Amino acid sequence: MSLASFRWTTCRFGKRAGWLAIGLLAAIMLLAVITAPNQAFAHAALVTADPADGTVLAQSPAQFSLTFSEPVSPLVLTLVRPDGTAVPLTSFRLNGQTVEIDNPQTLGSGTHVLSWRVISADGHPVGGSVLFSIGAPNAEPAVSEAVDRGLRSAIWIGKVFLYVGLFLGVGGAFAIAWLAKGGRSGQRFVIAAILCGLVAAPLSLGLQGLDALGAPLVRLAQPGVWQAGLGTSFGWTVLVALVALGLGLLSLVGPRGSARLFALAGLAGVGAALAASGHASAAEPQWLTRPMVFLHGAGIAFWAGALTPLGLAMRRKPVEATPFLRRFSQAILLVVAVLAATGIVLAVIQVQAPAALLGTAYGQLLLIKLGLLFFLFTLAATNRWKLTAPAEAGETEVQRRLVRSIGVEMLIILAIFGVAAGWRFTSPPRALAIAAAQPASIHIHTPKAMADLSITPGHVGPVTASIVIMTGDFGPLDAKQVTVVLSKPDAGIEPIKRAATKRGDGTWRVDDLVVPVPGRWTARLDILVSDFEIVKIEAPIDIRR
Repeated sequence: MSLASFRWTTCRFGKRAGWLAIGLLAAIMLLAVITAPNQAFAHAALVTADPADGTVLAQSPAQFSLTFSEPVSPLVLTLVRPDGTAVPLTSFRLNGQTVEIDNPQTLGSGTHVLSWRVISADGHPVGGSVLFSIGAPNAEPAVSEAVDRGLRSAIWIGKVFLYVGLFLGVGGAFAIAWLAKGGRSGQRFVIAAILCGLVAAPLSLGLQGLDALGAPLVRLAQPGVWQAGLGTSFGWTVLVALVALGLGLLSLVGPRGSARLFALAGLAGVGAALAASGHASAAEPQWLTRPMVFLHGAGIAFWAGALTPLGLAMRRKPVEATPFLRRFSQAILLVVAVLAATGIVLAVIQVQAPAALLGTAYGQLLLIKLGLLFFLFTLAATNRWKLTAPAEAGETEVQRRLVRSIGVEMLIILAIFGVAAGWRFTSPPRALAIAAAQPASIHIHTPKAMADLSITPGHVGPVTASIVIMTGDFGPLDAKQVTVVLSKPDAGIEPIKRAATKRGDGTWRVDDLVVPVPGRWTARLDILVSDFEIVKIEAPIDIRR
């Protein structure tokens, strides 16, 4: 083959690769749009259950129902009988935000546990249990709630290595293509980081499936585990991350003419992968939070990814590294501004109140991250305004100091990765506030009358009680008066009585009600049916702290 023919073939291949990169970039953007649900609130909260928690029923129910604060996808539904044996519940239907579950058998007397595990809109598994009794309560069945430390550690490690692949790998590939412009210092490190990400991404998907199902590590190879992981929004993150990692690798080992386009598409893929799932991405308003996460992720990849190639270039070939250093120092100010702005917006949305910084695990991790960022920004500012200019001028000792400083920056960034991976196991204060605002609800059913009682919010303090009453056979009940009576004898609290007011929609409501202490209360409704008849129905209701 002649030299001219070889150049023509290479150019043609480069153009095709360029169009391929554009297509992959478009696919990433499309996936980011597809993964954005219309409405989502991180960590779904159980609003009502039927039978309600603590209810004593006269006979076995035909079905169960769980209503959440947002649509969910059931993963594991189990009924634990009084003798401790577990019965899988596999027949269920989704009706909006309610999961309707068929009861496969007639239940005997005693206390049963309805255990549920679902996937919320942010891709994280949420679980809980509802206790109810048939006939009369007995000792509660033993239900294990032990935390699988091994699985949690594996999830955390997988998350850290995925960050290494995306931020140091794909971000490093972008730095080599756009800032080094031909320099190959740090290429082996970047390839190794990308390979770490290529291993960690699918492994994290399997670990997500285990966590979703509440299964141990030994079940990692089972197909159902991987299907469960793919069924969560984190599945989209892994798919987009794999595309981004592949693009970053192509920019390093593919044709030089398409390297910059591949690297740019890979950097965009990093932002899209992070925006596809997670606490911040699931927060409202998503028209703001998802772009903020996208920009934040891409900014981290730009900064963190450039450090190792730049440090190695300054160490090995300081003369050739000078243009690299100049381009990085010119761009980093804008990148840091974007990181600071997006980080502040996301933190305000997630934390909401300053007190949550100390009062929640999420806030405490954020404080640790902010402390690390303070040192990182201080070190970066010193490098930018004190060391960069002398290093560009060729001062050998300053160049050595800058290399050491870059190494310290890398250590701080790795520590930040570890802290950020810990957020996987916490609920943001915003989600906790949503859960706290959920009502405590019970359904009371007797032959003479039945009622749905909701106390909003379902925790101590000023609350509002809403009541819907019916006859025992689900017919309309035109009561003359309804009184709510809350009592908690074990706490020495005498009954709290409040008359309800009938609303225009047929419901009864009590506004001037205060619940002083948390725990299990007895809620009684005194329903005046006529001048000569009062129907009293009651059931336990749990009030949160």
